[in-house]
Amino acid sequence: MNLDDLYRRVIMDHYKNPRNRGSFEDDAVKIELNNPTCGDRITLQLKVADGIVQDARYSGEGCSISMSSASMMTEAVKGQTVERALDMAEQFSSMMKGEEADFGDYEDIESLSGVNKFPARIKCATLAWNALRKGIDQEETHQ
Repeated sequence: MNLDDLYRRVIMDHYKNPRNRGSFEDDAVKIELNNPTCGDRITLQLKVADGIVQDARYSGEGCSISMSSASMMTEAVKGQTVERALDMAEQFSSMMKGEEADFGDYEDIESLSGVNKFPARIKCATLAWNALRKGIDQEETHQ
């Protein structure tokens, strides 16, 4: 199996078996974003306390890339400091530009690296990460 096939399998696994899909009933930061060019929509909810992303959930509709990216992002940032979560968002942006990126032990995200070859799909992949940035900003503004 070549690397492209492996990456496709990881992406499809997250799409068909999403992690952290759902919503919180209680207080959580809530961000809604959409990508009008392709119709992707995401609602991201974050629970942040003491500078740590305690939990993250998402819901929405979209292509396999946007929904897989949301699944991977929520898995990767749970338990991380706000600073590390924002660093991961920056790393993801770098990866979408074809640059090196480091996601630590959470390697699934690297399966999206090939998206940078398809400029129209970059917005799909970055939607959840942009919601993360907005959510952390919103949380810090309201403290």
